[in-house]
Amino acid sequence: MVEYIVEVHNLGMKYQSMNGEINALENINLSVKRGEFISIVGPSGCGKSTLLSLISGLISPSTGKILINGKEIEGTSREVGYMLQKDHLFEWRTILENVLLGLEIRKTLTPESREYVTELLKTYGLYEFKDKYPGQLSGGMRQRAALIRTLAVKPDILLLDEAFSALDYQTRLAVTEDIYLIIKKENKTAILVTHDIAESIGMADRVVVLSKRPATVKSIYEISLSCSDRTPLSCREAPEFRYYFNQIWKELDVHV
Repeated sequence: MVEYIVEVHNLGMKYQSMNGEINALENINLSVKRGEFISIVGPSGCGKSTLLSLISGLISPSTGKILINGKEIEGTSREVGYMLQKDHLFEWRTILENVLLGLEIRKTLTPESREYVTELLKTYGLYEFKDKYPGQLSGGMRQRAALIRTLAVKPDILLLDEAFSALDYQTRLAVTEDIYLIIKKENKTAILVTHDIAESIGMADRVVVLSKRPATVKSIYEISLSCSDRTPLSCREAPEFRYYFNQIWKELDVHV
């Protein structure tokens, strides 16, 4: 088994716009270990979401390469699951029908895979709502359903693109706690893009700070917090939390 599940080598991305060529990413190098949780922060418009799209195989880089499990990616990979800002649940399908959708699309819906989904729904408190429709669920429950839909196809890597930003602040705190514990319990590798510095520290083993466009890796922080039971909320009480927050804040040149 390879040491790194994701390897990004000398990655660059240019694309055409109405105003000419945009240089979005330049010489990005990053490696992610199996089971690791990585957060990516950076100035608005620096290319964070573009980087996730490249790792997912939805778009191809202009230069460099990306390896998943030691193999260079060519197009989308079944080893990668993607959670977006909106849950994209279909309102006319029940929660069970929604979480089975990926399996249906991949034509891998079997009695075994259905049983796996049923166990996920039971484990994470959604089984009693399986016959409800998305409009009958809270925002937090919808995000949990979206994560179960992603987990149903058994990806090795989860990409989370501002996955909690559509929620109100109180719900967002509860959902990040929820999603973090699910990801850790399922032993998934995760890469989160977020604008929220506190969220990036609370959820990650490492925080990657990108520069302004064209984005490069400006710095990487190994997050080490002295809290006995690590969760996104509990770690905010750790004395080291303020240090990481202030350092990353300065890196991003945030002005208020």
